[in-house]
Amino acid sequence: MPPHCDTRDGPVVKAARRALETGNPSYLLIWVPEESERELRSVFERAINARRAGGEAQEVADNWLFETAVRLHRAGEGAPYTGLKPAGLDEGSVVPRAERAIETGDPGELVHFILETVQEDLEHRFRRVKETKDHLPDDIRAGREYIHAFIGFVVYAHHLYEFVKAGGGHGERVGAHR
Repeated sequence: MPPHCDTRDGPVVKAARRALETGNPSYLLIWVPEESERELRSVFERAINARRAGGEAQEVADNWLFETAVRLHRAGEGAPYTGLKPAGLDEGSVVPRAERAIETGDPGELVHFILETVQEDLEHRFRRVKETKDHLPDDIRAGREYIHAFIGFVVYAHHLYEFVKAGGGHGERVGAHR
């Protein structure tokens, strides 16, 4: 996945900023696993106190909170913490659409984009299978091209389906549908 949760303009830092503005750590605590709540609360309280000094102390306190929150969030995902990334990194095609869907309450654009992308890819793979299917029995090289295309199409379709059925991400499982 492109950079997102570990960027200065990502949702974890946005939540941290809101928590600091309101003095309410709950805006940020939801981004970390329960077992990390104590550590984050401690850093939040210390950052609030340090911010009172203003200037550089506030900047250092804020950055400490941002880095701690992102590190704990990443750990909760089972991902390594590789530092806080700058704002404005390319998030790819899906993340902005997904966030827009959440903001507007309408997933239509995202659903259309993903379905169109999957359809194009499956059709491309299928065309490759059809193009290579009719080969002479003794043309081993052409036969192997067909098998490569065949397996690429079938296995891709299977993995795509399994990924969707498994919830595809943070361990969530979608309802049973076939």
